[in-house]
Amino acid sequence: MTLTAPTRPPPVTRTRRRQPGESRRTLLAAHGEPMVWLTGGALAIAVAMIVGLLVLVASQGLSTFTPEPVVQYTLHDGRVFMGEVTRRETGEGGLARTLVRTGNFDLGGEHFRWIDDADVATQEQPPWALVVERQAWGRFYGTPVGLETPAGSTSSTPEEVWARFEAEHGDMRARWRERMRLERGEIGAVNRELEQLRLAVRAAALAHGEGSPEQLQAAEAQARRAPELEGRYEELRGRIAAMDAENAGYRLLARTADGQQATLPLADVVRAYPANRLSAGERAAVYASRWWEFLTDEPREANSEGGVLPAIFGTVLMTLVMALLVTPFGVLAALYLREYAKQGVTTSAVRIAVNNLAGVPSIVFGVFGLGFFCYMAGAGLDALFFPERLPSPTFGTGGVMWSSFTLALLTLPVVIVATEEALAAVPSSMREGSYACGASKWQTIRRIVLPRAMPGIMTGLILALARGAGEVAPLMLVGAVKLAPKLPVDGEFPFLHLQRSFMHLGFHIYDLGFQSQNSEAAKPMVFTTTLLLIGIVVVLNLLAVAVRSRLRTRYVTGRF
Repeated sequence: MTLTAPTRPPPVTRTRRRQPGESRRTLLAAHGEPMVWLTGGALAIAVAMIVGLLVLVASQGLSTFTPEPVVQYTLHDGRVFMGEVTRRETGEGGLARTLVRTGNFDLGGEHFRWIDDADVATQEQPPWALVVERQAWGRFYGTPVGLETPAGSTSSTPEEVWARFEAEHGDMRARWRERMRLERGEIGAVNRELEQLRLAVRAAALAHGEGSPEQLQAAEAQARRAPELEGRYEELRGRIAAMDAENAGYRLLARTADGQQATLPLADVVRAYPANRLSAGERAAVYASRWWEFLTDEPREANSEGGVLPAIFGTVLMTLVMALLVTPFGVLAALYLREYAKQGVTTSAVRIAVNNLAGVPSIVFGVFGLGFFCYMAGAGLDALFFPERLPSPTFGTGGVMWSSFTLALLTLPVVIVATEEALAAVPSSMREGSYACGASKWQTIRRIVLPRAMPGIMTGLILALARGAGEVAPLMLVGAVKLAPKLPVDGEFPFLHLQRSFMHLGFHIYDLGFQSQNSEAAKPMVFTTTLLLIGIVVVLNLLAVAVRSRLRTRYVTGRF
């Protein structure tokens, strides 16, 4: 007879009967909806702020080069002003005023003028009002009255003057560009060779003593070559003088709104157009030509006009050199901390120091770069390899190389932290399987860990590129300048000159916004340069993202 334990009856679940009229709803907090709305709202606000910033920069930057009509204002007191409307303001009591870009700084001493609507008697758009963009003195606004040529002066209708201007201006600008090529290119090459001969004599004297055979040999070589170079220099100066004399014979005669007569050399006119007679296609052509000048030319008028090609080149080169420096050092440091170093107090202290280093103000890195890289390392290189150039520094001053080193230190914590996280994300089973197959630690790291951590490493590089490309404060101390006469890359050996100072878009924006003498004219250029800098950073990041995506696709099958 088998005895079985008595079974316990199931517990009785008592439910409270819902009273009549009682709602079936539960508290909203019980389902977590408040946090959903809170987090979603925070995300929406962040996205709106980012989109708003981009829309503001894009709208202001893209409209900078749009040709505007020229308006002529006649005031009740008889004064007349002509220019492009920049913006309007309405003050207290409904009083409105207009900011007009009047130009003609060489005649009137101002670029802009506020005009109150209450003072305006008449307002019109003269059909033959010209906008003339010049190499110096900013824009000119006036009406064409004649054109001077070597054959004599002509005074005729604005239509005829404009037709002759269009026929002659292209040749004038071609001769001006040839003149600049001779002055900066060929004359610059002659001066560099003369300087190299002088430095060779001084180097021989420093190395072997004054009066040594080596010094005398270098002096003889200088004496043989110098007369030929000086003759070449005089020949080039003569060609330039002939071009200047030929260009000086062509001048545009114009009359301002207040009746003053102005003479504009055609070779100094960058661009001119009758603003109130442009068709839609001609307006588009002016807009495109201004953008082309902005992207391919050098700045003029204290950086408020012209192009930013040197700044584009300097920004991209410095960022790429910085990436080449920070990536290997950051990856190697993270590998040691994660894979080789014994975890303990020292390793934890190093990690804390690295994380704290990311919060140090960037200007501190600039001071360190100036003191250590420029004044110590650079001065040592000059004394060791370029003693004949002293006291003029070669590496003992700011340049592309020291700027790249400084920003590499600035962005190093970002790469180290991102790389460590990527290495930690690789499953331990992969390492153990590699060891089980007989692989060494380095073979496991090189063939298993690093390839699968590469997408995370590229993420750190992307963050480093984004931060490094936009930094300005340290660059002001270690290499970025307002205007660089030479690019870091040219046809002169060794072709890449990392010791040279350079222009940077971030520093260019700062200079336009806070150092320009013509602040109103610089405001649109600030937005345009900012838009360009954002575009360059986006392009660099997209290239890095494309590489990361390919690596992720390649190794995705190896994940557990």
